[in-house]
Amino acid sequence: MVSLPGVATPTEAFAAIGAGATGVKAFPAEAIPPYVIKAWKAVLPKDIPVLAVGGVTPDNMKAFVDAGAAGFGIGGSLYKPGDSAEAVGAKAKQFIEAMRAIR
Repeated sequence: MVSLPGVATPTEAFAAIGAGATGVKAFPAEAIPPYVIKAWKAVLPKDIPVLAVGGVTPDNMKAFVDAGAAGFGIGGSLYKPGDSAEAVGAKAKQFIEAMRAIR
């Protein structure tokens, strides 16, 4: 089983890792800028992935990847109550295009 608890500080990340977490979610990422994730990556074990979750947009994905984020969790940036399937599809395409541009 993969365990990816949300953390907001390095202390929480180390506690999660000590409890057996496979990786950690930097949450909410909109309050944890890429330069902070870069600093975390300097002290966390190299094999522990850090994912940016909460406030990730197609416009800020590259900055998170450049800082060392291994991936993302997206929700509110993709779907808001009342959005049509077409609107969600269009937003999803923007995320896909952003990820392709990064890779």
